[in-house]
Parts: sequence; structure tokens; C-alpha cells
Amino acid sequence: MPRDPAPAGDRLRERTEALLRRLRALPFGTPRHRALRNEIVELNLNLAGLVSARYHRRPDLRDDLRQVAVVGLIKAVDGYRPGQGNGFLAYAMPTISGEVKRYFRDHTWQLHVRRSEQELFLRVVKARDELAARLGRVPSEDDIAEHMGVPTAEVRKGLALGDAHRVTSLDRTLSPDAPDTVHAVYGAEDPALELAENLAALRPLIAQLPDRDRRILTMRFRDDMTQSEIGERIGLSQMHISRLLSSTCRRLREGLLAS
Repeated sequence: MPRDPAPAGDRLRERTEALLRRLRALPFGTPRHRALRNEIVELNLNLAGLVSARYHRRPDLRDDLRQVAVVGLIKAVDGYRPGQGNGFLAYAMPTISGEVKRYFRDHTWQLHVRRSEQELFLRVVKARDELAARLGRVPSEDDIAEHMGVPTAEVRKGLALGDAHRVTSLDRTLSPDAPDTVHAVYGAEDPALELAENLAALRPLIAQLPDRDRRILTMRFRDDMTQSEIGERIGLSQMHISRLLSSTCRRLREGLLAS
């Protein structure tokens, strides 16, 4: 039995084109149209698989991406016009890819990010993956910036935007065997909280000081003036200003401890 000299891929493309020509001649939505449309989609499901497989870094979305890619394939079947362009394959691949990218843009961001920033993230990730395949290593931010023709700061911003894709709870445990939560390991008390509490408690105490003492405190701690500069402004010696500051700070400290 003689072998068919045409490769399987060529035969599939020829059959798809022939079926698409038949599909265009049928009224949309009729049973015959739906059946033929389904046949064309099933014949070309590998295209959806090829596009969704590009996002192997997101195994948590594997099933969703596959379904989205199939939707893109269906849209390609509906939108393709035989005899126009470079064939169904050339039309279908960008149509499917566009559907997947829209899914990433509209449904996978757990924090609100502007569309321009989402697109920056996708461009940076694409450039990173292309360079990794070419270089055989993880490219640096400078490598990606040179490849894209943008400043390194832009690449750094794009990579940082990826943190908005998935947000995990601080209360989740690190592993099934480790009871520690992410918060317990990485969280810490903000040292500025105690400062804020002290400042709030100091306000009424400062308000009770004599006008001159409040003025000296303002010049020293708000205006960052030296004791000599304050003395020249007030008309007192630097030594006198030093004693007044020490006395005022002691009164305030005692007031905080008593409150």
C-alpha cells in the first residue's frame, strides 16, 4: 500500500480548510453548522493545548487556561474567512493567545492593577522566558532590560507587579508539619507604633509647658537648631539652654511614666 507523502500536519491543515469552507456555506446556528463547527474544533484542539502549555509556570491555572484557550479556538473558527490571509493556523494562534492574555489581564489579578501595568508585567515575563530559553540560565534584570530596550527600573517594576497576581494569607502555615504561620516568621512589631503612642501622650504634656520652654523644644526638635543658635535667638547662653532642655525633657518623661 503506497504511503501518503503529505505530512500529517499538512493533511490536517488541508482538511481544516476544506471543512471551514463548508462551514461558511451553512446558516449559523443550525444543527448542521453546530456539528461541523464542533468537528473543526475537535480536530484542532492541539492548538489550544500548545498555547496553554506556554504558561507552565502556573500549574494552578492549567485547567482554566486550557478552557480559555478552547474558547479562543472557537472564536477563531467563527471569525476565520477561508481564502483570506495566510491560512487558519496563522489566524488561530494569535486569536487563542489573545484570549488567554485577556484572561490573565482581567481575571487573575487579586489586587487592582492598571491595564498598562498588567501589560508591562506580561511583556517582561515574555522577554524573561525567551531569554532563559536562549541563554540557558535565568536572565538578570539588566539582560531583560537590554532585550526589551527599556530601563532596568522598568523591568524591576514589571517583575514586582507579579506580586499582585497571587496574595496569600499571613495566617497560613508554612507547611503541614510546621505550625508556624507566615506572620509569625516574617512579621514583626512596628517600632514606630510605640513612637506614635508616645507622641500622642506628649501633646497634652507639652501644652502645659511655659511658652518659652515650648518655643525652645520647637526650635530644637522641629527646626533642628543647635543649642547655640537657640541661645542667640532667645538671648540666653548655650549652657542655660542646655539646662532648660534637660529640665523640660525630664518633666515630659516623668509625665509619660505617670500617665
